[in-house]
Amino acid sequence: MKTYSQKPVEVTRRWVLIDAKDAPLGRLSTVIAKHLIGKYKPTYTPHIDGGDYVVVINAKETVVTGNKEEGKIYYRHSGFPGGIKDASLKEVREKFPERIIENAVKGMLPKNKLSADRMQRLKVFPGAEHAHTAQTPEKVEVK
Repeated sequence: MKTYSQKPVEVTRRWVLIDAKDAPLGRLSTVIAKHLIGKYKPTYTPHIDGGDYVVVINAKETVVTGNKEEGKIYYRHSGFPGGIKDASLKEVREKFPERIIENAVKGMLPKNKLSADRMQRLKVFPGAEHAHTAQTPEKVEVK
């Protein structure tokens, strides 16, 4: 019996809808990363990008536990000397709530050449409306 290795032309992608309302950030991120990588599929091949498109709605209403609302700090750097800026999770949630989920998922993906393409297939929306209704995404529950 030979080991099956998926070819790039054999990849089939689904559209998946995930509701982030009242879902813990870590559990939500692992479910999203699993679908972006395609690891749940029986045709999973590590060096082929066989994952799905993931649409996340209600990013504003993601839940974090403990003191992370004020204690979790996001850093970004402009590239210039002294150009580091920081913001708490509460501040980021007010301005750009989709960045919370994008940063968490990016940290859970493997650091390789496929990660940029996988992140492009992640579509995050702060509210309940999204721009991908024409693709008829399947709803996936976060437990």
